[in-house]
Amino acid sequence: MATEFAYPDAAAKNASGEFETEKMSLSMGPSHPSTHGVLRIQMELDGEVVTKAEPVIGYLHRGDEKIAENMTYNQFVPYTDRLDYIAPLANNMAYAIAVERLAKLEVPERCQAIRVITAELARISAHLLGLGAFGIDTGAWTVFMYSFHEREKLYKLFEELTGARFTTSYTRIGGVARDVPEGWTGRVDAFCDQFLPILEEILALLTRNKIFMDRTVGIGTISREDAIGYGLTGPNLRGSGVPMDLRKDKPYSGYERYEFDVPVGRTGDSYDRYLVRGEEMRQSVRIVKQAIKSFPGGDWYAKDARKIFAPPKDKVMSSMEELIQNFMIVTEGPQMPAGEVYFEAENPKGTLGFYIVSKGGGVPYRMKIRAPSFANLSILPKVCVGAMVSDVVSILGSLDFVMGECDR
Repeated sequence: MATEFAYPDAAAKNASGEFETEKMSLSMGPSHPSTHGVLRIQMELDGEVVTKAEPVIGYLHRGDEKIAENMTYNQFVPYTDRLDYIAPLANNMAYAIAVERLAKLEVPERCQAIRVITAELARISAHLLGLGAFGIDTGAWTVFMYSFHEREKLYKLFEELTGARFTTSYTRIGGVARDVPEGWTGRVDAFCDQFLPILEEILALLTRNKIFMDRTVGIGTISREDAIGYGLTGPNLRGSGVPMDLRKDKPYSGYERYEFDVPVGRTGDSYDRYLVRGEEMRQSVRIVKQAIKSFPGGDWYAKDARKIFAPPKDKVMSSMEELIQNFMIVTEGPQMPAGEVYFEAENPKGTLGFYIVSKGGGVPYRMKIRAPSFANLSILPKVCVGAMVSDVVSILGSLDFVMGECDR
């Protein structure tokens, strides 16, 4: 009579006759260069294959939404810089528009154009950093150097406009902190002209690169249904073939006046998400050049918003009425009516939304921030399963998240 071989416990057969091996638990992060911040992924591995991946967040939590309840509306602007801290100008704009809609306040066309230009420059800057980091994740150091060189040019423009390179705090409720300097739009236009050919050089280093394609094509594929179901927005959603862009679908700040295309992917893999962001930079340049060409004159803040926007400093020093108005706005905050509002903008990482509840006065009663990176990271437990450990690095780089807005 034949005797069946007895398999050891470490490699026992299951009921279907397949080998079962011991699985290993591996913690990736929170201090790992490829997690792009203080993100921890608790993985379960079967050899080199990921069988489970749970994101662990909260290491950068600061309680921004609770802090907002104890600050005037303008005092909270610097806190929006620290959400997606790669694109503070876009965060400032989204928050300001939300509060202005609560106050039913319309800002002048010049202010809208300034906000569009700064938001699109912020999109280019954010995508350049994401592209450079993605390049390093997949072994392309040169891409990082090229992209950061272009971002440095943008930071010089940001500093000239806002007085700061990184945390700009430029927007105010009812307008912007100051008008554009003389000749600034011309320098932005010149940057756009020289940037486009350099962008093509940067993308050419990756688009048909055999190593990069091996690391991204077919890796981290997100179906259209999963992208919608998990609440993905921005390039990650459009990379899966969903042509949703709030600048087109729900225009704000005059975006309906500009012509631009919404790039979408076909398969939803890491390579598609890379291609979408590359094309978005081209489209952002297109929008900026249109905004500069039709740059309107007039005021850069809403003059009729007497209880909302602080008066010019020269008037504060020469008029008692303006002095009192300035004192009240600084000490008590812009006076808002009671009510609630939700506004979302198309930020570089996706849909950034602000839900504000007001009981009147200069301080919000409640605030909720809809952070795109938080929603985008929710798909990690699904998209990482079945991938190799090395693929997780590519997947994270293609999602392009920022923990500042994820944890808030």
